[in-house]
Amino acid sequence: MSDTVAILGNLGIEPKSVRKNWNEARLYETSVATGEARVAEGGPLVVETGQHTGRSAKDKFTVRDETTENTVWWDNNAAMTPAQFDVLFEDFKAHLADKDVFAQELFGGADLSHRLPVTVVTEYAWHSLFIRHLLRIPEAGEYENFDSQFTIINCPSFRADPERHGCRSETVIAVNFAKRMVLIGGTSYAGETKKSVFTALNYYLPAKKVMPMHCSVNTSPADDAAIFFGLSGTGKTTLSADASRILIGDDEHGWSENGLFNFEGGCYAKMIKLSAEAEPEIFATTKQWGTVLENVVMDAATRELDLDDATLAENSRGAYPISAIPNASLSGRCGQPKNLIMLTADAFGVMPPIAKLTPAQAMYHFLSGYTAKVAGTEKGITEPTATFSTCFGGPFMPRHPSEYGNLLRELIGKYDVNCWLVSTGWTSGQYGTGHRMPIKATRALLNAALDGSLNDVEFREDETFGFLVPVSVPGVDSKILDPRSTWDDGAAYDKQAAKLADMFVENFAKFESYVDDAVKAAAPKAKVTV
Repeated sequence: MSDTVAILGNLGIEPKSVRKNWNEARLYETSVATGEARVAEGGPLVVETGQHTGRSAKDKFTVRDETTENTVWWDNNAAMTPAQFDVLFEDFKAHLADKDVFAQELFGGADLSHRLPVTVVTEYAWHSLFIRHLLRIPEAGEYENFDSQFTIINCPSFRADPERHGCRSETVIAVNFAKRMVLIGGTSYAGETKKSVFTALNYYLPAKKVMPMHCSVNTSPADDAAIFFGLSGTGKTTLSADASRILIGDDEHGWSENGLFNFEGGCYAKMIKLSAEAEPEIFATTKQWGTVLENVVMDAATRELDLDDATLAENSRGAYPISAIPNASLSGRCGQPKNLIMLTADAFGVMPPIAKLTPAQAMYHFLSGYTAKVAGTEKGITEPTATFSTCFGGPFMPRHPSEYGNLLRELIGKYDVNCWLVSTGWTSGQYGTGHRMPIKATRALLNAALDGSLNDVEFREDETFGFLVPVSVPGVDSKILDPRSTWDDGAAYDKQAAKLADMFVENFAKFESYVDDAVKAAAPKAKVTV
């Protein structure tokens, strides 16, 4: 029981046993032996998460106390009382008393000045493997003096009681910033654990003037780093995994005085309809030992995967260490960014494939966070739905968006960063009639932005949204650069553009008191009255 005392004893948690810092091979072996997982052709682990195949956003609660009363954005974060959390924690401890659990001591963040030492306790071996992939593993010499500053306990077999615990259902994600702890119960979806670390860093880092970001980052040997903002399904992971550039990370980063740094040590990529042609680096991870595949359909006899089959989930996922990507940075760090890209999956089909933003427009679109929620990223979402998620990560932002927005704007100005809005959504019509933006065109436009050549082309001002859109770009069909020209009915396009413009304005009303006149002026203007 020495491991228990060392890791969990100070919290009063006394499970039957603790498998401390087990490596990948032992966790693999245990996952298969216990029936938690199966092995697919090539060696990846295949697991099923049951009814929860995405985040349970409505089941996440933050403890409202003296620590959080004036620092948490309560309009966006459901509250739980300290007393309710305490009861929940006691029930968690009782539930764990007869269980063999797994514990990993890991770092959230590659910046040595700003990383968060985290202890993650899991009921499942594959959950322990998952988070070992997703966070950063200490060097051998760092375990001896590992001083954990945050604890996450994930127990899928626990069933919450709404009346007793102040939650909504049998599923609960309870965040306590004062006690530096997250309790996860009633869901097997592994993404809840990784998002809990992101939530913690989103809360603690701004107080240190470090910007936490839901984004991917890549760079080149010339150190021209690029930030990619975007929610799940917008292409953030896909577009940052570029063989010609060095991947820093695919999902969560910080921006400090030292440059950009990955929060994680791995990737959590969407698997549905993944192809070797479009995403060769990511596709290769589905054929290798170590990868954890969530809700990917597998033939029981041949052990062959069917990545196109959404029977188990539209939000099928793969977790793998970043070392699986050939051109990834193992340090997880790079210099200051040269370009910032905001990705949106525009379901209305009216956004151009790329647009150049002024700093004020960048702030407007960052605070707006327009995209479409893609099927499967959350429970109940079965088709793309237009939405605004502030800072491109609203569900994980404990603080008011203005804190993140002001900090980002300050950093953009300080380091003279070029800002772009890229639509990976629909063209030639809205969702249902048009089609997704060709990924080859998106990559060509991004490459032009990143190498600087896009700054030299002719631009036009979009009549509705006010940003600058390139008229022509070598290697890209000019028609696609003008969304209206791709529609069969120009009037129908105008109507949709006006509708979306009104949605932007309506959504932004809550931020107007927090921004200056330049940002307010960046609002879109409806071309026609509908």
